[in-house]
Amino acid sequence: MGKIYAYVIENNIYLNLTNRCPNRCVFCIRENKKGVGYDLWLDQEPTANEVLAAAGDVTPYQEVVFCGYGEPLLRWEVVVEVARELKKRYGAKIRINTNGLAEAVLGSKILPELEGLVDTISISLNAASSGEYHRLCRSDLGPEAFDKMLEFTRNSKLYIPRVILSVVKIPGFDPEPARKIAEQLGVEFRIRPYQTE
Repeated sequence: MGKIYAYVIENNIYLNLTNRCPNRCVFCIRENKKGVGYDLWLDQEPTANEVLAAAGDVTPYQEVVFCGYGEPLLRWEVVVEVARELKKRYGAKIRINTNGLAEAVLGSKILPELEGLVDTISISLNAASSGEYHRLCRSDLGPEAFDKMLEFTRNSKLYIPRVILSVVKIPGFDPEPARKIAEQLGVEFRIRPYQTE
């Protein structure tokens, strides 16, 4: 357990806000020994000021990405405060990696709060049907999670300039049906590598 609130991978700096997540995905990086090379399990959730202090001057980085071992938008108020300050100080490009379920979990609209602050949102699609999503992601929201995530994706287009749906290339998974969903929604599509160690 620790206090890694910011970590670097390649040209991006990532901000780790929480370990809480409504999903328990079978392919989640939290479940393997290697992870991303950092111990991202938090002793406690950081304040906005702690995250800003950990991030420091972000000008050397291509993007600031809200992505840790949990769902960052469960702490959307911190996301908004940190993103606003990093935009003001450094003109940072902001991306959020999300499962798209925070609005459903919290029962409140978050996306309007992100308008003008977030440049890109990458939403984990991970499946092409509700049943497949439930089998792979094992969401606390049950079978409704898939439709809630798709609704969040549609609404994201109203507030965020670049919207991406992604899937993990796990063995035996055909990404093409998921790609068609992204095309139907008019958003970008990305295949993420499957990390097993």
